[in-house]
Amino acid sequence: MTEQENEGEGSRTAAKAYNEQTKKFANTGDVEGQARKAAEALDSSEGAELRRAEEEGRAKRAADSKIAREP
Repeated sequence: MTEQENEGEGSRTAAKAYNEQTKKFANTGDVEGQARKAAEALDSSEGAELRRAEEEGRAKRAADSKIAREP
């Protein structure tokens, strides 16, 4: 399968790349430093915007999950 080919709903290629990069970051990245930066961002002037974005993401995920469970 080429990169240009449509994989349908859910891209195995993208999922594989995401999983590999996530594992690499967890094993070799500055996880603690990034967590500290995220905490600082929440306490900064952009904190309210970050919290709104998080809530929007949670609401979308909940709505998507509800749709997926409907017969």
